[in-house]
Amino acid sequence: MSWLPVILLAALTFAVAVFLIKVRKAGWTLLAATLLFGLTGYALQGSPGQPAAPGAASQQEAVDGELLVTARREYFTEPQLPSRWIITGDGFARRGDFSQAAAFYRNATEENPRDLEAWLALGIALVEHAEGNLTPAALYAFERAQQIDGTNGGARYFLGMSWLRAGQAGRTAQLWREALANAPEGAEWRESLALRLMRLERLLEASSSQSAQ
Repeated sequence: MSWLPVILLAALTFAVAVFLIKVRKAGWTLLAATLLFGLTGYALQGSPGQPAAPGAASQQEAVDGELLVTARREYFTEPQLPSRWIITGDGFARRGDFSQAAAFYRNATEENPRDLEAWLALGIALVEHAEGNLTPAALYAFERAQQIDGTNGGARYFLGMSWLRAGQAGRTAQLWREALANAPEGAEWRESLALRLMRLERLLEASSSQSAQ
């Protein structure tokens, strides 16, 4: 097995953290050092040619709940205040307690099955509770949010982020393209998503070019 995919994955991870997750510039050096340390350890102890050990779980970095809540709210206009269940759930999400957050978001969907933000928040919380894995329940929540309002890009954006974390960047790009194609002209989130899609497509093009060499 070539080392090229491993190096490309590290580069993609850095780019995603900087451009999509918006890690602050002050943290770039630490992030780069962490990735370099990981590559060094892999070079010393890893076995690229060996298959993965059964049942080995990859460790996930801690997720900033405050950033997730803020990112979700970008898809809703200011007068569109969330329900009391969502507000309470957001308090738990900000502290990283996604299990409790999901319980409150689920209450919101039961009280109002047409609450798009509740389904979106539930999908996000379920993914984080599953340590970044897209579970069937999370996928269902994202699909319900999308069915309620296909012009709101929140469901496609966060579902895309879940696929990106799973290494399926192509699916992410497709979902984000669909979100932009269905977005209202005046949507405030449209410009930021278009910029993120452009950066992701550049990364995919660079990765494809490197693989072809």
